[in-house]
Amino acid sequence: MNIEYHKWWSPSLGQDMELKVYGYYGKPILVFPAQSGRFFEFEDFQMIDAIHSFIEEGHVKVITVDSIDSQSWANWGAHPADRARRHQDYDRYIVDEVAPFIRQHCGNADEKLITTGCSMGAYHSANFFFRHPDIFDTVISLSGLYQLRIFIGDYTDENVYYNSPLFYLPNLNDPWFIDQYRQSQIIICVGQGAWEDRMLEDAYALKRILEDKQIPAWIDIWGSDVNHDWPWWRKMLPYFLSRLNLPSPQA
Repeated sequence: MNIEYHKWWSPSLGQDMELKVYGYYGKPILVFPAQSGRFFEFEDFQMIDAIHSFIEEGHVKVITVDSIDSQSWANWGAHPADRARRHQDYDRYIVDEVAPFIRQHCGNADEKLITTGCSMGAYHSANFFFRHPDIFDTVISLSGLYQLRIFIGDYTDENVYYNSPLFYLPNLNDPWFIDQYRQSQIIICVGQGAWEDRMLEDAYALKRILEDKQIPAWIDIWGSDVNHDWPWWRKMLPYFLSRLNLPSPQA
């Protein structure tokens, strides 16, 4: 498997940021790590191993990025407004730096991306998908929250609102967004086992919102034995990838 390491100074964040690329060809998948995780987390927790056949056969190219959660939503010592502003810096990093890098790496300036992640990474994948459907056309969110109360309580401002899918989606009626959502593949998965209660509640809330707006989505609720943990996510991701319309392997 081709593996590349990349690092650059991010003008959006004012710090060095790192990422890895796995594979030569295929539909690009942008992976967000779990809370405060690093770009190598997906490899360390055998998620790359779980989907290696998709990578090696040229169906997908995987890009794993760093989080800055410990500077934003999980920065417990900072005011929520400051955390939200720092997340906006991260949004600019992904949109203005990482997405163009991926498209250049794939040799296609118009390429839309898949995004995925587990736990906090699932929140990021869904939020970036819904905020930027011009960049992403597929999302696979595994065991995610879709609002931020666990981090900032009832505090809200404009930045918090527009980074909480359960807040902004009910009021979003712009055809530019809605039409792109309807042409995309939306997969939200959660278990009913240990540590999944809040994630299950948010998945059902998101399901109701999308149904009300007639946006097709696959909200997949797994069993009571399915816990909020890596062994299950290693089963979920290849299961859903196998059901996407991915490009044929390169000759």
